[in-house]
Amino acid sequence: MKVACFSTKSYDQESFDRILPEHGHKFTYLEAKLDKYTVSLSEGYDAVCTFVNDHLDETVLKKLARLGVKNIVLRCAGYNQVDLKTAEELDFKICRVPAYSPEAVAEHAFSLILSLSRKTHKAYNRVRDNNFSLEGLVGFNLFGKTVGVIGTGAIGTAFCRIALGFGCKVLAYDLIENKGLKALGIEYVTLDELLSLSQIISLHCPLTPGTKHMINATTLRQMPDGVMLINTSRGALIETKSVIRALKNRKVGYLGIDVYEQEEDLFFRDLSEEILLDEQIARLMTFPNVLITGHQAFLTKEALTQIAKTTLENLDQIEQNKSLTNEIKFSKQKSLYP
Repeated sequence: MKVACFSTKSYDQESFDRILPEHGHKFTYLEAKLDKYTVSLSEGYDAVCTFVNDHLDETVLKKLARLGVKNIVLRCAGYNQVDLKTAEELDFKICRVPAYSPEAVAEHAFSLILSLSRKTHKAYNRVRDNNFSLEGLVGFNLFGKTVGVIGTGAIGTAFCRIALGFGCKVLAYDLIENKGLKALGIEYVTLDELLSLSQIISLHCPLTPGTKHMINATTLRQMPDGVMLINTSRGALIETKSVIRALKNRKVGYLGIDVYEQEEDLFFRDLSEEILLDEQIARLMTFPNVLITGHQAFLTKEALTQIAKTTLENLDQIEQNKSLTNEIKFSKQKSLYP
């Protein structure tokens, strides 16, 4: 199968090229993201391979269909960027990578927590300037803290296990409770209870119409003063303007994000020689208690290998007309966070 792979970085190509010989597909790697301006690059291909910031809206899907491209493989777990209703109407086959390395994302979330709680990011910069003062670097123990986990799928479960290892009390919210986590002592509570009782809150849920801006002015008011908020899921779970106000009035004491609701024109690009036009993220970066990484939580060798492996297996199933293990369809969608 001939595949146009959009939004390709060097690490993507390396991970796919290592195992492509085991499959019968031919990849063309494109740096451009897929949108209405670049969709014509898909002409002559059997499938497109896309990532989180590629556009698969109605316009792009209809153009793909006209070009004869009816197969889409997402090399990511999230699919909020896909107009599933239009895709189903146009008879597209769409597969994703539901779980590549839950531990990679969970560990990165905890790296944000540890950096913020012990101010290691500030200490690193000081020492490089030969400043070995400890003034202003007082942190806090994680042991004994109450950690709230919103969403206990594969990543949320991995995160919960790490939190238990640090001696935290873990509260969880999900409409489907994980019996294994409950057996470990994790307590499922209502969302309101989690927000009001947790000193650290970590988001591990998908972006749906029901979860968009779930962290907003109202939910922020429910949280304890000085709460630490962590997001390694999808940027639009947090209403940025509300969290900026919460940082200014010290309701939010620490913010760690690997995703951002307007990240599409920022992340995965080197903008070091350009003026940053996004005023909200520029404002966030002025706070000393905010730590931002550029959507790198997934970026481990193990995760990249699994993404490539699952993506190629998805293509195998499509080509061989087999039952699609990782297919996503509009008619089968059920939001866990209404």
